[in-house]
Amino acid sequence: MAKAGARVKIVLQSTESSYRYHTTKNKRNHPGRMEIRKFDPVLRKHVLFKETK
Repeated sequence: MAKAGARVKIVLQSTESSYRYHTTKNKRNHPGRMEIRKFDPVLRKHVLFKETK
Protein backbone atom coordinates (compact mmCIF):
# COMPACT_ATOMS: atom_id res chain seq x y z
CA MET A 1 0.00 0.00 0.00
CA ALA A 2 1.20 3.47 -0.83
CA LYS A 3 1.45 6.10 1.88
CA ALA A 4 -0.88 9.07 1.75
CA GLY A 5 1.15 11.91 0.25
CA ALA A 6 1.19 15.59 1.15
CA ARG A 7 0.25 16.65 -2.41
CA VAL A 8 -3.41 17.33 -3.17
CA LYS A 9 -5.24 18.39 -6.34
CA ILE A 10 -6.56 21.95 -6.33
CA VAL A 11 -8.40 24.32 -8.67
CA LEU A 12 -7.25 27.91 -9.17
CA GLN A 13 -10.11 30.22 -10.24
CA SER A 14 -9.46 33.55 -11.93
CA THR A 15 -10.79 36.57 -10.02
CA GLU A 16 -11.69 38.39 -13.26
CA SER A 17 -13.05 35.66 -15.57
CA SER A 18 -14.35 32.10 -15.43
CA TYR A 19 -11.01 30.50 -16.41
CA ARG A 20 -9.56 27.80 -14.11
CA TYR A 21 -6.24 26.04 -13.69
CA HIS A 22 -6.06 22.49 -12.26
CA THR A 23 -2.83 21.77 -10.40
CA THR A 24 -1.41 20.24 -7.21
CA LYS A 25 0.07 21.72 -4.07
CA ASN A 26 1.95 20.46 -1.04
CA LYS A 27 -0.30 20.79 2.04
CA ARG A 28 2.69 20.90 4.41
CA ASN A 29 4.23 23.94 2.67
CA HIS A 30 0.93 25.77 1.92
CA PRO A 31 -1.66 24.78 4.53
CA GLY A 32 -4.00 27.69 3.72
CA ARG A 33 -5.73 28.69 0.51
CA MET A 34 -3.33 29.59 -2.28
CA GLU A 35 -3.33 32.89 -4.19
CA ILE A 36 -1.04 33.43 -7.16
CA ARG A 37 -0.79 35.73 -10.18
CA LYS A 38 -0.98 33.73 -13.41
CA PHE A 39 -1.76 34.34 -17.07
CA ASP A 40 -5.48 34.36 -17.98
CA PRO A 41 -5.85 33.42 -21.67
CA VAL A 42 -9.43 34.71 -21.77
CA LEU A 43 -8.35 38.25 -20.86
CA ARG A 44 -4.82 37.83 -22.26
CA LYS A 45 -3.14 39.34 -19.17
CA HIS A 46 -1.87 38.31 -15.73
CA VAL A 47 -4.50 38.31 -12.98
CA LEU A 48 -4.92 36.95 -9.46
CA PHE A 49 -6.02 33.32 -9.17
CA LYS A 50 -7.47 31.99 -5.89
CA GLU A 51 -7.80 28.40 -4.75
CA THR A 52 -11.38 27.10 -4.73
CA LYS A 53 -12.76 24.10 -2.95
